[in-house]
Amino acid sequence: MDAVVWHRFQFAFTATYHYLFPQLTMGLAFLIVVFKLIAYRTGNVRYNEAARFWARIFGINFAVGVVSGIPLEFQFGTNWARFSSYSGGVIGLTLAMEGMFAFFAESAFLGLFLFGEKRLGPKGHLFAAFMVFLGSWLSGYFIIATNAFMQHPVGYAAGPNDTLQLADLWAYLFNPWALWQYAHNMSAAVITASFVVCAVAAYWTLMQHHEEHARICMKVGVVTGLIFSMLQISPTGDHQGKLVAQHQPAALAAMEGKFDSGTHAEMVLIGQPDVSNRRLENPIMVPGVLSYLAYGSFGAHVVGLNDIPHDQWPDNIELLYFMYHIMVGLGTLFIAVMGLAALLLWRDRLMHNKPMLWILMFAFPFPYIATTAGWATAELGRQPWLIYGLQRTLHGTSPQVSGGNVAFSTLGFMGMYFVLGVLFLYLVHREIAHGPQTEAKEATS
Repeated sequence: MDAVVWHRFQFAFTATYHYLFPQLTMGLAFLIVVFKLIAYRTGNVRYNEAARFWARIFGINFAVGVVSGIPLEFQFGTNWARFSSYSGGVIGLTLAMEGMFAFFAESAFLGLFLFGEKRLGPKGHLFAAFMVFLGSWLSGYFIIATNAFMQHPVGYAAGPNDTLQLADLWAYLFNPWALWQYAHNMSAAVITASFVVCAVAAYWTLMQHHEEHARICMKVGVVTGLIFSMLQISPTGDHQGKLVAQHQPAALAAMEGKFDSGTHAEMVLIGQPDVSNRRLENPIMVPGVLSYLAYGSFGAHVVGLNDIPHDQWPDNIELLYFMYHIMVGLGTLFIAVMGLAALLLWRDRLMHNKPMLWILMFAFPFPYIATTAGWATAELGRQPWLIYGLQRTLHGTSPQVSGGNVAFSTLGFMGMYFVLGVLFLYLVHREIAHGPQTEAKEATS
């Protein structure tokens, strides 16, 4: 295989594996604050115990996320040296801010939250939870702002030696693409955490363990999951789609398998793209919906791939098409699952409905799949550009690093990540089996 392919594969593998952990971290940070707020307002110690339990899961997840993310930082130099040299004057700012401010705030206050409750008191402990949340979400924003620059570069100017430099800090930090991508990403993180919380609550209920805590976790998880599943579709997903239509028309056409331009463009529910013959096979479509979703009018003109130069096409249209439809299909399914769970919860029947409990217990991997498909859609849609319109992926690699070297190090990362994964599952399983610590147990310990 070409060396560029290996560079891309390694970064895709490490980034995909790493992001399994931050999405749960950021989502749990929000839910821990919810548990703590309810405990503070109501005085119900069970909510406080639930917050402490999920903080322990958060800590394990956070630690593995840090370790799995370290190779990504090195790959900017080892695999993508020309990209780093070209854009470092811009993206170096947000990458440094993520490490120096958000990361340290998150880790410091996590330690205070886990080990300083008695000294901090109720208000101080709530504040520590909020700072963990703020640190993790700030960390997420700085990473999203970096990626948004690659998707829709703004706030830059030409620097010396054919490099980029930061020209407008506020335009860069508040890139419209970053704002909506961030909202969409964080909504997905909360959905992931909500499904995980519901899965553990369902497991406890079915096993008849920690039933009081299970009821609390189920209530918070279902309500939060339903709200953010709807937000994921609109407004966050809707506005993100409109930005893609405006700035990356080739990506939009590939996502929908649309080859011919026209008005009243159809939204594809199912079909298989045949790129060589430039057609969509066995399609089931809804007329006019794509035009409306992309431009706000059923009669709007949508550009097809046939009217876009071939060298501007995403280089893996089939994978991009299916990743996009997996993301959208699962997102719609999440609303249905959480909507039904919320209805049963409202009728006080959820904790006694075994089929629904089994569904919730086994549904937790699907938000991870949807988020992975969503990021694949964003990154595949940007191709063949590394920085859209400025630098092609082919020109961003480290030319002195051979494909063989990258393949060898990729095998090493796979082995390391396998060990990390096994350790993570063992530690999390142990915490779930142990369950929340009650005040009575702590008093006697």
